[in-house]
Amino acid sequence: MNKMTNMGKLAKSIANLPWWRGATIYQIYPRSFKDSNNDGIGDLKGITEKIEYIASLGVDAIWISPFFTSPMKDFGYDVADFCGIDPMFGTMQDFENLLHKAHDCGLKVIIDQVYSHTSDAHAWFTQSRESKDNPKSDWYVWADPKPDGSPPNNWQSVFHGCSWEWDARRNQYYFHNFLPEQPDLNLHNPEVQNAIIDVAKFWLEKGVDGFRLDALNFGMHDPQLRDNPVNPRPGPRTRPFDYQDKIYSMSHPDIPAFLERLAALINSYEGRFTVAEVGGELALTEMKTFTQGDKRLNTAYGFKFLYAEELTKDLVIQSLNEWNNQGFDEWPSYAFSNHDAPRAISRWAKGRDLGDMARFCAVLLASLRGNIFLYQGEELGLEQADVPFERLVDPEAIKNWPKTLGRDGARTPMIWDDAEDAGFGASNPWLPIDKRHFDKSVAVQEKDKNSILNFTRNILNIRQTNGALLWGDLEIIETKGDVLIICRKYDGDVIHCIFNFGDTEIAAPEVNSFGEILLAVNGANQKIIPALGALIIK
Repeated sequence: MNKMTNMGKLAKSIANLPWWRGATIYQIYPRSFKDSNNDGIGDLKGITEKIEYIASLGVDAIWISPFFTSPMKDFGYDVADFCGIDPMFGTMQDFENLLHKAHDCGLKVIIDQVYSHTSDAHAWFTQSRESKDNPKSDWYVWADPKPDGSPPNNWQSVFHGCSWEWDARRNQYYFHNFLPEQPDLNLHNPEVQNAIIDVAKFWLEKGVDGFRLDALNFGMHDPQLRDNPVNPRPGPRTRPFDYQDKIYSMSHPDIPAFLERLAALINSYEGRFTVAEVGGELALTEMKTFTQGDKRLNTAYGFKFLYAEELTKDLVIQSLNEWNNQGFDEWPSYAFSNHDAPRAISRWAKGRDLGDMARFCAVLLASLRGNIFLYQGEELGLEQADVPFERLVDPEAIKNWPKTLGRDGARTPMIWDDAEDAGFGASNPWLPIDKRHFDKSVAVQEKDKNSILNFTRNILNIRQTNGALLWGDLEIIETKGDVLIICRKYDGDVIHCIFNFGDTEIAAPEVNSFGEILLAVNGANQKIIPALGALIIK
């Protein structure tokens, strides 16, 4: 780990703040990160091989997407054993080795937890579906059909139309918010809650540093099974799911009470961290509810940036104002790209240079007040990969083609070098490698001091070594035209972050004349700020 990153972590220790406050977390999608055994699928040993590289970026932690036992209908988010490692990713010993090496390199390890549903291959569901009176009969959401045999209500799933699947073993329907192979757990049942808390304890005892909680607001349903009303809000509607206001099929008001039970366990382990993924129309309200006070979760993130088709000054201002309380009462997290959304620079460039957009996004993300997430390949400036229809594997993309871009283009293999397999480890990986990515490989960019990779390291080091960027209050002080100026303040330090979201050059604001320029982006200087230019001034 480089000296500047250590200085940043030392500063956080001196400030007596938890390690996660203002942390940069690097997301790893294990299937696509590094293949150690040439089977076309990335694995835990592959991640371990690249831990030093991740540490060199200047991040605080890694978040690893699911590697648990699974039939892989939804590529690991359909869990068949919460405490088992799927053989395609390795063994428990492989995970323990990864954990130890990450800790040796100063990195915390966050793992995904999927508590709203399981795979239909999970032993809990196998028993639950056997009868209406077995010990786990109420561990999932079961309901009788209407008199005409139709489903119990009008609820629609995210992926595949109706949320109800008929099961002849029980002569009942079971509920699924996602794929039919992902039945929803009945988290209203205290026994199910106890089982989930036992899962969390298992991984905490292994030594993980925290959890990213998947699809958390899908965790509880309306026990009365009332019909969802029509969605009154305007917007694109490509699925039956989009036509409903999901007030009964998700977001039940009992979720926070369960989170308090869960957090009580997690917080009994020193230095642990929790972040919730929250989507939907009520995302902001739910994120704040789930993180309210000191008895629930630490932070949450939503999809405002992940699903935004354009990056605008107004979008950023709106997002900042939603969370811009002074102090630490509300602490958000932000991500521009992840495994569930098309890569940000492809959504936002709109014909502009992808490299310029990548640098602009990196600086903007590092300037925000909260925790920030960096998705694998984002530090290289990778664009959304082109995956032909015949190579698609994402069930959502296949079902909704061509209306939904899908997730495969953001999940293609990491580009390590310019070999045929891109250094991934297999010549025929599970998703194809986009030829446009080869020139952006780690090996190529390591040699170029002006590369996006080294630029990313630079801006993360600036963030790590300046408390104003890590923890400071945030004030929006300029919004004329396409200019946005963010002022960050902490313990006497003041940093101004100036951004030009427009397509034309502008004169640099007067604030530019005060202090030291820490970073000039895309040709910006004391006189002018080009399109997609930025300045960080202390």
